[in-house]
Amino acid sequence: MTSPGELERTLRENLRGEIDFGAAARALTTMDASNYRRVPVGVVAPRDADDVAAALTVCAEAGVPVLPRGGGTSIAGQATGVGVVLDLTRHMNTLVSVDPEARTAVVHPGLVLDRLRDAVRPYGLTFGPDPSTHSRCTLGGMIGNNACGAHSVAWGTTADNVTELAVTTYGGTSHRIGTGWAGTPDGLRELITGHLGPLRTGMPPGFSRRISGYGGLDALLPEHGVQVARAFCGSEGTLGVVTEAVVRLVETPRAPVLAVLGYADESAAAEAAAGLLPHGPLTVEGMAQDLVGDTAARLPRGGAWLFVEMPDEGAARALLRAADAVDRALVTDPAEQRALWRIREDAAGAATRMPDGGMAWPGWEDCAVPPARLGAYLREFRALLAAHGLRGSPYGHFGEGCVHVRIDFDLVSAPGIARFRTFSEELADLVVAHGGSLSGEHGDGQARAELLPKMYGPDLIRLFGAYKDVWDPAGGMNPGTLVRPARLDENLRFAVLPATPFAGEIARCVGVAKCRTTDPGGASVMCPSYRVTGEERHSTRGRARLLHEMLAGEIVTDGWRSTEVAEALDLCLACKGCRSDCPVGVDMATYKAEFLHHHWAGRIRPLSHYTLGGLPDWLRLIARLRAAGAVNALARRVPVPGLDRERGGRLPELAREPFTRWWARQPGAAKGASGPDRASGPGGAVTLWPDTFTQYLNPAAGRAATQVLRAAGLSVEVPTAGPVCCGLTYVSTGRLERARTVLRRTLDTLGEPAGPVVVLEPSCAAALRADLPALLPDDPRAARLAGAVRTFAETLEEYAPAWRPPHLDRKVVGQTHCHQHAVLGDGPDRRLRERAGLTGELSGGCCGLAGNFGFEPGHHEVSVACAEEQLLPALRAAPPDALIQADGFSCRTQIAQLGGARARHLAELLAEGL
Repeated sequence: MTSPGELERTLRENLRGEIDFGAAARALTTMDASNYRRVPVGVVAPRDADDVAAALTVCAEAGVPVLPRGGGTSIAGQATGVGVVLDLTRHMNTLVSVDPEARTAVVHPGLVLDRLRDAVRPYGLTFGPDPSTHSRCTLGGMIGNNACGAHSVAWGTTADNVTELAVTTYGGTSHRIGTGWAGTPDGLRELITGHLGPLRTGMPPGFSRRISGYGGLDALLPEHGVQVARAFCGSEGTLGVVTEAVVRLVETPRAPVLAVLGYADESAAAEAAAGLLPHGPLTVEGMAQDLVGDTAARLPRGGAWLFVEMPDEGAARALLRAADAVDRALVTDPAEQRALWRIREDAAGAATRMPDGGMAWPGWEDCAVPPARLGAYLREFRALLAAHGLRGSPYGHFGEGCVHVRIDFDLVSAPGIARFRTFSEELADLVVAHGGSLSGEHGDGQARAELLPKMYGPDLIRLFGAYKDVWDPAGGMNPGTLVRPARLDENLRFAVLPATPFAGEIARCVGVAKCRTTDPGGASVMCPSYRVTGEERHSTRGRARLLHEMLAGEIVTDGWRSTEVAEALDLCLACKGCRSDCPVGVDMATYKAEFLHHHWAGRIRPLSHYTLGGLPDWLRLIARLRAAGAVNALARRVPVPGLDRERGGRLPELAREPFTRWWARQPGAAKGASGPDRASGPGGAVTLWPDTFTQYLNPAAGRAATQVLRAAGLSVEVPTAGPVCCGLTYVSTGRLERARTVLRRTLDTLGEPAGPVVVLEPSCAAALRADLPALLPDDPRAARLAGAVRTFAETLEEYAPAWRPPHLDRKVVGQTHCHQHAVLGDGPDRRLRERAGLTGELSGGCCGLAGNFGFEPGHHEVSVACAEEQLLPALRAAPPDALIQADGFSCRTQIAQLGGARARHLAELLAEGL
């Protein structure tokens, strides 16, 4: 076999696309969204079909396997491989053409499904199959897995919606397949005509979700029209590489309506699902209480629910009258429908978290049985889980008998892995006993291919092998998948990780890749740097994969000193968007801090870690020397070392008088922070936290908050016995020991606060609420302070509920701080703005400055691009008299420097109206 170095050189000589055999590229593609991990030799991003053919020719001559890969969201392990990975998302991601009259589109394999749907929406059309990963899965991946989604009740699987495929096989031969034998490889027709009997009588009884194995092979029967493209769908990259596809489009219902039906339990919902099909639903989705959790309050009464989408209101009302449900609701508002569908779409991640905080894993993600058997199957499935001491929350496409579930397997210890195997074998027997399919839409991959003989028997398994050999006689396409498969309990991705808490956190990333969406997504924040660069290493998943491989030590071999990981994390804004937007709560900001802590241990750090990371210390020293004026004057002429020159190399101007100095001049200051001359009221006392930004850079926000809180009847206290600090800048630069020292000193200074602690700066509030107890888990004072922290709006809502704010009656634009979105929530802020007559929405996403990020050298371009996603366009579109709100100091600074406008804290807007 050719060496990796020789192979890389030959590929570079023959391809125009990118070839990367480096550690980072390989590390990013070791895993998909499954439990499995395989290490490739390199990654190729072909520019077109000619590049694909060249790559397949070179690899075949070298005897190196090839794996085509799209979004990497496969759940059974079929998107992992040991040879060359073809990344079809980089260049081969275009919509070639649309024919609205014929209702077809020509697509390249790396095109993301939502991009196709966006493009054909103006014609009133869509692509019918719609898996929950529609915002990042690719058409090529959907063809490979024969993906389905919620609407397959109405519009079928991907195989039902593909008419032609351009395929290149291992060795470089191109084929154009559709209906009939034209374009097929030599020997295929003879193979099928020689096995008509087994195909007619040996295949399991057909139903819509028989996806396992080469389950569409009977489409090649003459009585079925010799549908070669249809049979190719679901082959999981084992036959060849799709380079172009002609797909069918369907008409989008003009005003779909969602009927939500409540049932006593899961079995009742499952048994009712099949009876709803004659009403012509577009979807019939099922979920039970153990998955829905607190959101059940938004649903009709019951312990399980069916979400049934109907094409119009009349059909929905007829369904409601006919349904034998405990309770029911009709949802016509599109926004409310989207909110409810988000519960379902996030289920793949939500089901990964157990109620006690443990993790559950894929592996038996999408078994399917005929819909009429679903109720009985689920009862026996639950019993099998209990017999093995396992837990999981089934949900999914009840109208087609397809059940998704994540199970809390122990995939680390030998006994746990043995139980995984035993359970898998018994569950396969149960599925087959109910006439079902081991896979209902995600493919078999490594998770289930070993068990396919239970479903198909030895004769059909031999036919599957012969079918692959006709297309791929050298066996170079994705070996170990479907035919002659790897064992289901080998190549587990957890085996290479050390038994440490940090490794356990990194393993949380299951690869569903919600972080790879390219749309700003309204209020969603994750992942701003990926949306700017489009590079996998800058997604939350990509960074988690690199950290995983760093801990494994096989590809990334220099541990915490890894340059690959450092480079990927360099553009992480630490926005914490992934903490809330990632379905499994991956918190890359925390992981980045931990990495930087180890990466720079015992070494001289970048200058910005001392200037920006130590900002509270520097500002405190300047204030003590009363040198703010001199520093401001000097900074206007001399750039501050360690700051980005494109941003002028200077920090925002320092306030001449810190907030606590102003506070000390107020009546009663001599009597201490809680003296009797402090304004008091029926609402009790609150402690106003003098965070670094309010204290030294924008004390006007503190003064305004004091005025508003007093007007609301609250007594305001400010800690003045010594400096207090949330430690945020030390955490964000990975100086964790310094952060702990600062936080212990803060707890000593603060003592026990009386009542709530009002923190005006969202990033500081988030640090106190989340980072403080994590950094000082053994100090009970940390948990008490974290529990006492309130935002400005939360304080007014909880402690002065009867207070009526001034009615400003103005349009408002601006930015919701990303840490507020991720950690604190902005519901009280929205309600306070509404009561104050402030109309409009603040921008979601991230402003791009993100604390120290936008000031650090090399980040300016990404910082500006983040602001251009939502914030700056919103400012340009705002009416001239609109108020600009941004509670975060970073957001206000970004608005001033890039938008040329002055933004203010909500407290300042309200104080002005008093």
